[in-house]
Amino acid sequence: MTDALPIDSVLPDLIDALRRSGRAVLQAPPGAGKTTRVPLALLHAGLVQGRIIMLEPRRLAARAAAERMAETLGEPVGATVGYRIRGEARVSAATRIEVVTEGILTRQIQSDPGLEGAGALLFDEFHERSLNADLGLALAWEVRNALRADLLLLVMSATLDAAPVAQLLDDAPILTSEGRAFPVETHWLQRPVPKERRLESATADLIVEALESTEGGLLAFLPGEGEIRRVEAALAGRVPPGTSLHPLFGAMDFAAQRAALAPAPTGQRKVVLATSIAETSLTIPDVRVVVDAGRARRARFDPGSGMTRLVTERVTRAEAEQRRGRAGRVAPGVCFRLWTRGEEGALLPYPPAEIEAADLAGLALELALWGGAEGLAFLSPPPAPALSEARSLLRDLGALDGSGRITDHGRRLAALPLHPRLGHMMLVAGRDAAPLAALLADRDPLRGAPADLALRLEALRDPRAFAQRRPHQINRAGLDRIRAEAGRLARLVAARDGFTAAEMAALAYPDRIGLRRRGDAPRYVLSGGKGAVFAPDDPMGRARLIVATDLDGDSREARIRQALEISEPSLRKLFAKEIRGHDICEWSSRERRVLARRQERLGALVLDDRVWPDAPTEAIARAALAGVRDLGLDLCGMSDAARRFRARVDLLRSQGADLPDMSDAALLARAEDWLLPHLGRCRSEGDLRALDLLEPLRQSLSWDQMQVLDRLAPAHFETPLGRRVPIDYDGPAPGITLRLQELFGVTTHPTVGPARMPLRITLLSPGAKPVQVTMDLPGFWKSSYLDVRKDMRGRYPRHPWPEDPTVADPTLRAKPRGT
Repeated sequence: MTDALPIDSVLPDLIDALRRSGRAVLQAPPGAGKTTRVPLALLHAGLVQGRIIMLEPRRLAARAAAERMAETLGEPVGATVGYRIRGEARVSAATRIEVVTEGILTRQIQSDPGLEGAGALLFDEFHERSLNADLGLALAWEVRNALRADLLLLVMSATLDAAPVAQLLDDAPILTSEGRAFPVETHWLQRPVPKERRLESATADLIVEALESTEGGLLAFLPGEGEIRRVEAALAGRVPPGTSLHPLFGAMDFAAQRAALAPAPTGQRKVVLATSIAETSLTIPDVRVVVDAGRARRARFDPGSGMTRLVTERVTRAEAEQRRGRAGRVAPGVCFRLWTRGEEGALLPYPPAEIEAADLAGLALELALWGGAEGLAFLSPPPAPALSEARSLLRDLGALDGSGRITDHGRRLAALPLHPRLGHMMLVAGRDAAPLAALLADRDPLRGAPADLALRLEALRDPRAFAQRRPHQINRAGLDRIRAEAGRLARLVAARDGFTAAEMAALAYPDRIGLRRRGDAPRYVLSGGKGAVFAPDDPMGRARLIVATDLDGDSREARIRQALEISEPSLRKLFAKEIRGHDICEWSSRERRVLARRQERLGALVLDDRVWPDAPTEAIARAALAGVRDLGLDLCGMSDAARRFRARVDLLRSQGADLPDMSDAALLARAEDWLLPHLGRCRSEGDLRALDLLEPLRQSLSWDQMQVLDRLAPAHFETPLGRRVPIDYDGPAPGITLRLQELFGVTTHPTVGPARMPLRITLLSPGAKPVQVTMDLPGFWKSSYLDVRKDMRGRYPRHPWPEDPTVADPTLRAKPRGT
């Protein structure tokens, strides 16, 4: 080995722990040397008979680790030490240490659960909690327990709380290495950055300040490529002579990444503008200054919308410490933080595990391929809503059957190094879909261009001609990377013919086919049921049908960032089995009428909509019933007679009779039973208002109930003259209104109900004016009648006013004139 590193002091204990228990957790801060020292130590100790496989979260780190270990051995990469990353492998029969990215390990375990030829699995930088690392550890732990008791497992981390991982691995030993003891001086802002100031401007100023007061290489952390490019532009002409600027992010070509990692020439100074890719694993030799913009970019998946959005958030304390530590790896360093010391207290302790916030479609497919998640030990279990959403998507793509088991199509999907959406597109459309798959899997190569994805495909086919015809700025390195990836993907599937680019996109995003809503705004409803909108000035906003391939994930109405226009014949060609006829007969609250339509739908999209002229009576009745519930019973044929009927029933119910509840709530609750058969001809609010509910209410009672009702709470009172006077049951007591002379001779007060409740009688003068209200008619004849008689005789002399009304004949007639 070369120069001593802090990790060296714990290597003997680590070897001993692995020899005794076969598993361990190693904590070692950045700069301790775990990535390059531990695999070689295991190899030299003779602890492992087969290959040592070490997982790295990023391709750049995997390459760099393999190259550094090979250099230590004085060998080329691909001899004792090699690597495998997506699209590239440097290994041979002599390779004993294989550095791989995490997805590679998943493929190896799925294709060979026994991991033949492998003796140890090392999970480096596990604190990053990538989805593939969590899945890889869960699979590896099950393999060790079920098939390979001799398989060594080692989890290595810089900042992770080791106890939960050790507990997951059946109380594995925990070993801790102290980092290099170079102190790092930390500087905070005196006051917070104003909200209106751009992050890039503030970061560029802080970098200039740091360069003026320090020496050595400077590493600045920014959330993404866009911010890096803007800070790079803001620093132009402001850095001291002899200072070079180097971007560093994952999508760069490897040559540019190497340039950022290489030491600065003697007498010169280097500034590296990096994403979180530089937090761990990578060694940038001459860095002594760190500038931390305090932001990190993370993918957040919303199961409700089925969309993933990239969000820029504050770093956590663990990430800030990781970044700070990069300044002290080779000498005492300085860290400048773009936040105040007071703001630091609000930082979260750790970033969320990717499995808690990511799109789980790939994970769900891997679990189905494995045979299910039962028995797998995850450090953080996948959230149930996101996993359910992922499985639903896989069923839509044909990767899972109705029982959730993987199909043959799903097995082919799992073998492709693509998101299941894009893998499905390539398996169905063939190798012609490779450019689109590579484009959709990468960053947008056009800056500031409209949303039309066809522009990107045009640029991909012929960048030079595109640059001459179009004003949009092209990311040449990005296009070259996409073209190379398209070539690699094209070799993985067979050739097929007959698909346009829009049709290919629809295969990948069947839930994001959009139909333009009515109106001037470019708003769309997506086949999955969500809403989406173009920027107001985007030319694609005029298209009737689109496939949205990139959305910002807004849960209310997502902004469409990339899309292709598609024709209806294309949709019918692709989704003939999914396009279904729907007969719609429903109440429109806006139009206040029944709407009967025959529609063809693809998911939530209505492709064809026409009048249904011969809708069945029952369907119309059910829609009209929804109208009754919308308008309320009082607005739907509740005549005076119907109200009196309900009041009669309520009266007897209050006195213990076995009759149904006639309140609005109760009637609406059972409206299907008593009202639905009477609504078949009702198509509008006017029809409902014209409907008399008396007969439906009467029919809702049995024959016996009607007999009880008519006997104990009759609808009418029959006067001595045989006239039927309606009884009003709505007031505090049931009542009738009639001429006083019509009750002559009645000596018993009329009552209703089993409790013999007296009627409230309003007695009228011959001129139909109320003269008395009584609930005791015999008492009235004996007392108040005399006063009424004295008053009425003079006003109505032609009408009879006998001294004893109890023996007089009832009458409605007046005396002839002149008598």
